[in-house]
Amino acid sequence: MPDSPKTVPTDADVDAFLAAVQPERRRRDAARAREALERITGERPVLWGPSIVGFGSAHYRYASGREGDWPPVAFSPRKTALTFYLMDGFEPHAADLAVLGPHTVGAGCLYVKDLDAVDGAALERILTRSWQSRGANPRA
Repeated sequence: MPDSPKTVPTDADVDAFLAAVQPERRRRDAARAREALERITGERPVLWGPSIVGFGSAHYRYASGREGDWPPVAFSPRKTALTFYLMDGFEPHAADLAVLGPHTVGAGCLYVKDLDAVDGAALERILTRSWQSRGANPRA
């Protein structure tokens, strides 16, 4: 039987988690990411595990038999970068990633060190497209 997912939704206080983020720039970027994703998704944020702020929930199943639930879009204010989790990978976002500005990618994650240094409209298109790709209905 496949292992259960380790990262699951919690009842933890998202506001308290974000208020404790250090350094200040990362806390500010996390607040901006939360505002954008609330607007894009129409969902309230939920803390998944100890440090991932997710919006909505989508079921996944891999060919290996592993399955679970995961937010269609999520972020985590990590020490080295604001990490965005995109369930749809990077291929659908190639054009926007090309103009986004300083970032790195890997394993379904988009890493941004400073939101002020990237193209906000391109990032919003990436997040919106990722949200829409999971069958979610974005707010108009």
